[in-house]
Amino acid sequence: MIMTQGVVNLGYLIGAVCFILAFKMMSSPRTAARGNTISSFGMLLAIVITVLNTRSLNVSMVAAAILIGAAIGAWLAKSTPMTGMPQMVALLNGFGGGASLFVAGGSLHAGDAPGLQALIATGLSGIVGSVTFWGSLVAYGKLEEWKFLNGLRLSAHKTAVFSLLSLSVLAMIPMIVLPQAEQWFWISAGIASLLGVLLVVAIGGADMPVVICLLNSYSGIAAAATGFVLNNSMLIIAGSLVGASGLILTQIMCKAMNRSMANVLLGAMDASTAAKADDVYGGKVKSASAEEIAMLLAEAQSVVIVPGYGLAVSQGQHALKDLVTKMAARGARVTYAIHPVAGRMPGHMNVLLAEADIPYDQVKEMDEINPEFKETDVAIVIGANDIVNPIAREPKGNPIAGMPILDVDQARTVIVLKRSLSPGFAGIPNPLFALPNTLMFYADGKKGLSDLAAALKEV
Repeated sequence: MIMTQGVVNLGYLIGAVCFILAFKMMSSPRTAARGNTISSFGMLLAIVITVLNTRSLNVSMVAAAILIGAAIGAWLAKSTPMTGMPQMVALLNGFGGGASLFVAGGSLHAGDAPGLQALIATGLSGIVGSVTFWGSLVAYGKLEEWKFLNGLRLSAHKTAVFSLLSLSVLAMIPMIVLPQAEQWFWISAGIASLLGVLLVVAIGGADMPVVICLLNSYSGIAAAATGFVLNNSMLIIAGSLVGASGLILTQIMCKAMNRSMANVLLGAMDASTAAKADDVYGGKVKSASAEEIAMLLAEAQSVVIVPGYGLAVSQGQHALKDLVTKMAARGARVTYAIHPVAGRMPGHMNVLLAEADIPYDQVKEMDEINPEFKETDVAIVIGANDIVNPIAREPKGNPIAGMPILDVDQARTVIVLKRSLSPGFAGIPNPLFALPNTLMFYADGKKGLSDLAAALKEV
């Protein structure tokens, strides 16, 4: 079935509008789920129109591929916990880049004598797609804390990066100027694969959320380039939207992390330069029981909750809501402080709190809440580490140097709910745990919050 061009264009236009609306709606946890549904409909519409409008296509094979892909996607969505969402996003970025790479290579293999524009787009799709695929796999491994990826960095890292980038671009030239030079496409893509690994493997864990945003942008750029290869306007539009939004989010994240793009890609630092845990904690850390902390909370008038990765791991958001309800019943004013990369992913904590129906007006961003900590009676840090680590205020010498943090140490009392003194994702000790105004409450996030709520009820 071949559609008229007018019908195809109308369908693609509707799909593009769906994507734009979805991006707008995903800016708020209140409408994000609806936006995701709308974007899914737009993508389904684009796929159906493309399949029906393509000549010499085995529809049954395409339908089978769609069903298999949908089944895998549904399984991933259902089985992946909230704490695994950054890893899944990294993988999805990689799959997008890999798809662009193989579609562009397949188009070249078909031997349809593409023009100059299509050849350039094919080469760019191969380079960006390869960088995205392999860089995303490395990002996934780092988020999964694969130890063999730690500390892998060439002494002449910048030189190697620029050399590989130059070689991958130069390898495009024979592909463009020589007939039947398909092998040069794969040579270029192979060099770009090494580039993707090298770009990400040297980046510190604390900067990984920024890297994921950038790789998301790369996947969109690769898709847009593939759109020019296939002369498909829908793919160009969708790729451009993803590429542009990813770059904007990367800029926002770089600003929030006090990083430049070059700093993230080329300036990773070694955690071994930080102080040792024994030097930071030795004889200074004070712990407290649930009953002792409950007595503090019973008298507190202003409380700031700082959720982190540990809250997500324990799925303690509903227990947190119960504790906050009991504090509010005693007259406490409770707000939530959200760091841009809390939970290792932009918006991670916002989604987690939304699941517990926590009012949006109580959730404050870092710049808004930081001036209030000096007037806060109690700050409760739940499973957060790097985002409240005062070491970040140092100009250099550790993986999070210069990164803006939540100023919880300025509160009158700080309660840190954490299973142990183990370091955060950046792998460095946290002096906050040893401050005179800090009390450690060692427990699993969910159980600890439940114990605090029970103890507060008895006060």
